[in-house]
Amino acid sequence: MRRTPKERLVSDGRGLILHSFHRVPEDTRFRDADIGLSLVALWHGDRLLMVYERDRATWELPGGGIDPGESPREAAVRELAEESGQIADELRFTGYGLYTLGRRRRLVYGAVYTGLTAVPRPFTPNEEISAIHWRAAGEALSGRVQPVDEYLAAVCAASRNAGSGPLA
Repeated sequence: MRRTPKERLVSDGRGLILHSFHRVPEDTRFRDADIGLSLVALWHGDRLLMVYERDRATWELPGGGIDPGESPREAAVRELAEESGQIADELRFTGYGLYTLGRRRRLVYGAVYTGLTAVPRPFTPNEEISAIHWRAAGEALSGRVQPVDEYLAAVCAASRNAGSGPLA
């Protein structure tokens, strides 16, 4: 049986815990848990894309599970398009978060990507996502915002602003 790490960076109070964030190469594999999800922090200028997830009634970063045979990057591109209708012009790997998910307390790594789009695409509400919003820095949103995603968005913003790679 795997042990859940005791350390935590942030928790949402509903069972989602981010234990750590690893700035490692994208092809890294881990022994203690599988890579099971991908998230995207997508910017248009200085605004960050947030999606409103219906069932959780929460503003989040777009992302989700990795399908069998799919790479974390492929999952990030697919989830971004499925949830928001958006396509990143640039997509850079930022790192892996180690999470505990939900009631079953499953330990999983999640790939985190930072992206840019020059032209936002139209959004059509779907079964999972009822709205999107291009959020300005420091802007309060009406309703609950996922604190784990807030933390990861700040990590991605810092990486983006640090001048590493083409997203600077």
